[in-house]
Amino acid sequence: MTSEQPSSRTKKVRCCVVGGGPAGMMLGYLLGRAGIEVVVLEKHADFFRDFRGDTVHPSTLQVMDELGLIEGFLKLPHQRLQKMDGLFGGTPVRIADLSRLRTKYPFIAFMPQWDFLNFLREAGRRFASLEVMMSTEAVDLIRRGETIAGVRAQTPDGLIDIEADLTIACDGRHSTVRERAGLAVEEIGAPMDVLWFRAGRNAEETENVFARVEPGKMMITFDRGDYWQCAYVIAKGQHQSVKARGLQALLDDVVRMAPVLRSGIAEVKSFDDVKLLTVAINHLPRWTRPGLLCIGDAAHAMSPVGGVGVNLAVQDAVATANLLADKLQRGCPSENELDAVRRRREFPVKMTQRMQVLVQNNIISGALRSGDRPLKVPLIVRLITALPWLQGIPARLLALGVRPEHVHSKVAPAS
Repeated sequence: MTSEQPSSRTKKVRCCVVGGGPAGMMLGYLLGRAGIEVVVLEKHADFFRDFRGDTVHPSTLQVMDELGLIEGFLKLPHQRLQKMDGLFGGTPVRIADLSRLRTKYPFIAFMPQWDFLNFLREAGRRFASLEVMMSTEAVDLIRRGETIAGVRAQTPDGLIDIEADLTIACDGRHSTVRERAGLAVEEIGAPMDVLWFRAGRNAEETENVFARVEPGKMMITFDRGDYWQCAYVIAKGQHQSVKARGLQALLDDVVRMAPVLRSGIAEVKSFDDVKLLTVAINHLPRWTRPGLLCIGDAAHAMSPVGGVGVNLAVQDAVATANLLADKLQRGCPSENELDAVRRRREFPVKMTQRMQVLVQNNIISGALRSGDRPLKVPLIVRLITALPWLQGIPARLLALGVRPEHVHSKVAPAS
């Protein structure tokens, strides 16, 4: 049901971006930079959420460079990853080597997502046309006949109607805006879920192993400087079974797979410290309604395979600004003009999802099903490990993606 009666407070803007994640904050920045009157709504009071995607790939670093923001951005605390090594059934393998890429920033930066989002918010303060409203949650749509004309939002001071020529949903895989608009999601499915937790790290502890795969088990570890970020992969729907075995059984498995975590695993004191990420892969066949566009996770949820979610969201935002900023100067683009974003981004999204499904079905599913049987390193992984020149291929797919976007949207003249 959508709002027909106005609330007691009304705000009018050219564009309302719902959701202050990577897609929403980057799009808000780009539209503000272009002189478009835009408001970004973020339902939380801050960006501090643990276990959100924090891998910033070279494609996003290139965007930051094109915006003239890279110097300040890389001054924020972060870690860098170039070589992705693993243990597959005890056999060392190399998955990718980003140092082989001919790109300006041949590394993945691990940075807390809240630092990334805060950086964009602070950088955007110089644009008078950009406003970020925190603690403001879109709860419904405003309609004018068949056209979406903005959103009704809940703020600490009550309801407000934000009337907008264009509403852009960046509110994630559980998008309220998408649901209110009646846009159907096409599910692809995933064979696993992920348990996220962190373990303490001593300064002298170093290890380059990124992924560990054993019969029936898989785990990823990221060196985050003063702690280890860990992702323990489980078969889809097995969370309750893991909890039934007890926390100690889980931690024993973790330490056996990754002995480097032994000293810091005591920081995991209960299952409250272990967060479940329910993995989903899906996309919208239709990204638009008149006056409405969905991008980022609201248009396509990605698997954590490759850690590409943040970067696909940023790419969507760049493409949206490139295609729509000039048109927004004159009012709401037509639905066909809005759909140009889907036509531009659908191929990279679907290709990335297909590669994720390929990894899930041919590596992860087999490992999780294998029980006590010895694991054999897949042929493609053996080839990549044995032939260093091949390591640049998965590195390029991870680092830059399929058809990376570059900033072409205009900069408004300084007032």
